[in-house]
Amino acid sequence: MKRIYTIVLVAFCLFSGLNTFAQTTPHISEAEVEQRARSVGKSLRCVVCQNQSIDDSNAPLAADMRLLVRERIRAGDRNEDVLIYMRDRYGDFVLLKPPFQPNTYILWFAPMGLLVLFLLWYIVQTRRPKQSVKIAQLSDDEQKRYDALITKIEPKS
Repeated sequence: MKRIYTIVLVAFCLFSGLNTFAQTTPHISEAEVEQRARSVGKSLRCVVCQNQSIDDSNAPLAADMRLLVRERIRAGDRNEDVLIYMRDRYGDFVLLKPPFQPNTYILWFAPMGLLVLFLLWYIVQTRRPKQSVKIAQLSDDEQKRYDALITKIEPKS
């Protein structure tokens, strides 16, 4: 019985060692890491600046995010995996292009909806008949008072 336990233990150690060798990532050159990090960085938003990618931002948090992206790439993650990792960590806000999902429908449809509403308002306003302003005629007494006031104001030449 002791011999069976020993064989199982040795087999377990051997197979677990093979598994770690299989999971090692191939060496990636620094130029490739930099290129991939820049491409990923252009699609991630700086959470401090909010209108810049982490690649363009000078904020300290953006620098930390750039380092994190490079670490994930060196660890063997694909670009999509890095984006998913950053999205899980910081939320959808970190993506410069928001995903098309129910909680972002308003971001996608609001501009078009506002344009349609403006066009409908414009069509209604232009098709509405023009209302002319009717000027009430002055009575004789009002006309005399008006003429008297005007003659006082006008300089005599």
